[in-house]
Amino acid sequence: MKEGDFSKKIVEWYDEYHRDLPWRNTQDAYKIWLSEIILQQTRVAQGLPYFKKFIHQYPDVQSLARAKEREVLRLWQGLGYYTRARNLHKCAKEVLEKYTGKFPDSFEELKKLPGIGDYTAAAIASFAYDKCVAVVDGNVYRVLSRVFGIATNIASPEGKMIFTKKANEVISTSEPALHNQAMMEFGAIHCTPLNPLCEECVFKKMCIAYKENLQCVLPVKIKKQKITRRFFYYFLIRNSGKILMTERKHKGIWKGLFDFPLHEEKKAISPESVLKEFFPKILIPESLLEKVISKGYKHILSHQIIQARFLVIDISSKEIPPSLAHFDAKWFSFKQIEKLPKPVLITRYLEDHSIL
Repeated sequence: MKEGDFSKKIVEWYDEYHRDLPWRNTQDAYKIWLSEIILQQTRVAQGLPYFKKFIHQYPDVQSLARAKEREVLRLWQGLGYYTRARNLHKCAKEVLEKYTGKFPDSFEELKKLPGIGDYTAAAIASFAYDKCVAVVDGNVYRVLSRVFGIATNIASPEGKMIFTKKANEVISTSEPALHNQAMMEFGAIHCTPLNPLCEECVFKKMCIAYKENLQCVLPVKIKKQKITRRFFYYFLIRNSGKILMTERKHKGIWKGLFDFPLHEEKKAISPESVLKEFFPKILIPESLLEKVISKGYKHILSHQIIQARFLVIDISSKEIPPSLAHFDAKWFSFKQIEKLPKPVLITRYLEDHSIL
């Protein structure tokens, strides 16, 4: 099949079946950039409400750039991987300061901005400025791998090079933005990871994966990643309707977010022993331990599994217990806590106990 025929077929499919999404009805680079950053983190159904919230709160890159990081993190809460939110804010400030509030139209120039890699730069350049550069995401990898029978590992440098080359070979030079939208949409709702709609596919006659029954094999992705297990013991210290919380200031997955004073172990230990270590003078009857020590909470991230327990202690004084002094914790009311950016793990606990 000629390269131009591939683009023609997928665009025709897109014209008939695509979803009506707000970031597709615009060439506003800000909205396109925002949508792509959010959709890197989650699916359309979950990402759409976040997109609408951000646009309502920050209608342009200037307003986002002038926001406080804490406010941005709070709005991002629930999406996870908060480094993206911090880079989102940092990028907005750089666009305002270095480019007078207008995203550059060059693929190479866009890649210089914080949090913008090849994929996002291609999306902005293509959708906002109609540049002929292929967008290559997971959906595009899948479509190209199956249709053309490319079995190179997509997680390898060689795979990235091969698929990027192929994507740029089949792109429409006259309608690159439309072609890219079609490729991404086709992979998202038709050529899906599981149960692709092969029997009604526009590429049925020439798709290698369909001919050789390789839909479950392609694309090939081999990525070794060590999973770290972490064991968290949170101290939930209460006094007169207020709770001690601390801001994470060191580098890490939750930098800039608020949680409770935390003791971490390399392996699971008894919560009772943690209580005795940090609060040796507090004697808790065995009959009350169930109220003091929470059930276990499990939080799974891409590269680590966190198992947490919450240790609830009521104190009569607002003085920070000496054993927690190094946490730099402060008192917050329930209303204040609701407005703070928090890890999902903390929000889950607070909601379970009707604190928020």
